[in-house]
Amino acid sequence: MRKVSLYCGFFGQMMGALAMTRGMMNNVQINQQIFRESTVKSTRHPRAPTLEDVARNAGLSPMTVSRALNTPQLVRPKTVEKVMLAVRATGYIPNAMAGGLASRRSKLVAVVVPQINNNMFVDTIQALSDELARRGYHMLLCVAGYTEQTEAELVATLLSRRPDGVVLTGIHHTTELKKVILNAAVPVVEIWDLTPTPLDMLVGFSHERVGQATAQYLLRKGYRRPGLLWTSDSRAAQRKQGLCDVFASCISKGLPQVDVPLPASLALGRSGLSQLLGEGTFDVIVCSSDTLAQGAIMEAESRGMRVPQDLAVIGFGDLDFAASNRPTITTISVDRRAIGQQAASLLAERIEQQPCKAPIIDIGFHLVERESA
Repeated sequence: MRKVSLYCGFFGQMMGALAMTRGMMNNVQINQQIFRESTVKSTRHPRAPTLEDVARNAGLSPMTVSRALNTPQLVRPKTVEKVMLAVRATGYIPNAMAGGLASRRSKLVAVVVPQINNNMFVDTIQALSDELARRGYHMLLCVAGYTEQTEAELVATLLSRRPDGVVLTGIHHTTELKKVILNAAVPVVEIWDLTPTPLDMLVGFSHERVGQATAQYLLRKGYRRPGLLWTSDSRAAQRKQGLCDVFASCISKGLPQVDVPLPASLALGRSGLSQLLGEGTFDVIVCSSDTLAQGAIMEAESRGMRVPQDLAVIGFGDLDFAASNRPTITTISVDRRAIGQQAASLLAERIEQQPCKAPIIDIGFHLVERESA
């Protein structure tokens, strides 16, 4: 009897422990289920706003909202503004791919420039972006440096994005790039240069005439011993050619020159002038940019030379500091913003199949006479 009661007691304890374990397991399962449900609820995302939500918010039809987003130039400005307010209010994100498929347009314009740390191009890029945005396009900006091969590779990659148009800097490109552009049948605007035979459209000015005008001005001022502080890009080379052509009429020997690498900097302007002064005596230093000109002025003054009394300096670009530093810099001014604005207008008109008023626009330039020369 004692053994039986012991076994029964042990069996009862075992059954009690088992029941407790089952209860704990049940509680665990219930808790796991609650956790899973709460996790599902907490990670379930709210419904994304739709075009219909925007239409309801704006009090317009979905068709009108779609037109305002995809072809804003064809919709009244007040309606577009109303739609954009509704977009911001609802948090709606337009489906660019869907809009592109519907209109066969990507609303992208690819822009290739040599560099963006050069103030010379910043104003043009900003004006391009502003005008494209005003017309409902977005800018895809790429930096190619000053090598034609890099530019060609970038353009091939950009075309795979199916841009509505392309903006290229300069007129010198590889045969490969020209072929790719031709096959893509996409509108192209070349900027910052001038030629009677552009790839498609062009907005710029003649660098050769800039060089000629610079030399003519210096000769009128009585300068006869020029030295050149120059970079090696193709547009600077054209300016140098114009400069040398005019100086050749009164200077029999070639113009002394120091080449500096790109991008131009104040330090290169200083070291370049130091090298030039070690090779001869000059009455004027002609620089391929205002940045080099400012560096040359700094170097001249550090040597106790007065500008322009002992040594004159002339630049190119009419950058902001050219009018504010002392001495102020005599330079060539180009309307950099107009280049960007006109290029964007030409592209948009061609993309939208509007009549192109003039495929070649010569922005021109003018010489700004200041203190340095």
